[in-house]
Amino acid sequence: MERILRVHNVNDYARYIGAPELHPLVSVIHYDELEHCRHSLNNYDVYAMFIGDEELEDLSYGQLQYDLHRHALMCVAPGQIGGKTDTGEEIHTKGWALLFDTDLLRGTELGRRMGDYTYFTYNVSEALLMNDEQRLSIVGLLEQIRQELRREEDAHTLRIVTSQVEQILELIARYYAQQLSTSARSTNSDLLSRFEHLLHDYYANGLQHKFGLPTVRFCAQQLFLSPNYFGDLIRELTGDSATSYIRRFLMQRAQQFLISGATITETSEQLGFEYPQHFTRQFKKYFGMTPSEYIYSRPQKIP
Repeated sequence: MERILRVHNVNDYARYIGAPELHPLVSVIHYDELEHCRHSLNNYDVYAMFIGDEELEDLSYGQLQYDLHRHALMCVAPGQIGGKTDTGEEIHTKGWALLFDTDLLRGTELGRRMGDYTYFTYNVSEALLMNDEQRLSIVGLLEQIRQELRREEDAHTLRIVTSQVEQILELIARYYAQQLSTSARSTNSDLLSRFEHLLHDYYANGLQHKFGLPTVRFCAQQLFLSPNYFGDLIRELTGDSATSYIRRFLMQRAQQFLISGATITETSEQLGFEYPQHFTRQFKKYFGMTPSEYIYSRPQKIP
């Protein structure tokens, strides 16, 4: 059975790899400086960000195995598992880590906005691949945080550190937006086409009768992407959310059923709604009229 290190607080990890313990809520680690570092498979109760300055192989993220490329950055959120099983061997690796406790965010604007940083739930295959300039920008802030934590703590310390953490998260968001834009234009240029075909196949195979309405999570899994990365790519391509794209597909399909003479109940069932009332509410929200009003607003055929 694999041994898993429970990172309940930031210093659980720092202590395990022999890094300095700078503060109970924040840890900045420069792996290059460590003499007795070891691999560990971690179960996180904290937020963490890792920069690999060399290629690492056979790491774990949930049930997945992956290699981390040089200058790749990945983030993990509380409740996630990642790392590499400890073999007892001491290692020498290069890179940086930032870990911060949820208590650092309590009552702050950053805490209220953490949900905006969707990259904390990206798959490792969707890691941020930084150039030298991007890496230097983030490492510079990590060094500033470390310098601040080495001072004698006063009333300003945590506010300054929280601000610096926020700057890092904003930079990561900017760099990911650039990466997403590039991906959307190149390797994922056919993503919308595959998304559309996936939705058509969903109904062609009758999956709505088994699973109900298609979801962003289902579509992302079928396209081998994490839900948030998939959603961010769709927003980059269309300017709208993946949820809205699915809703538009459903409502256009609903129109076709109603025009062809299907009843409201039949249309609701064919789309995969649990109850006709749910379908009616969604239809009215989208078109501004109920399905019944839509049917009677259509020109009637003359026998």
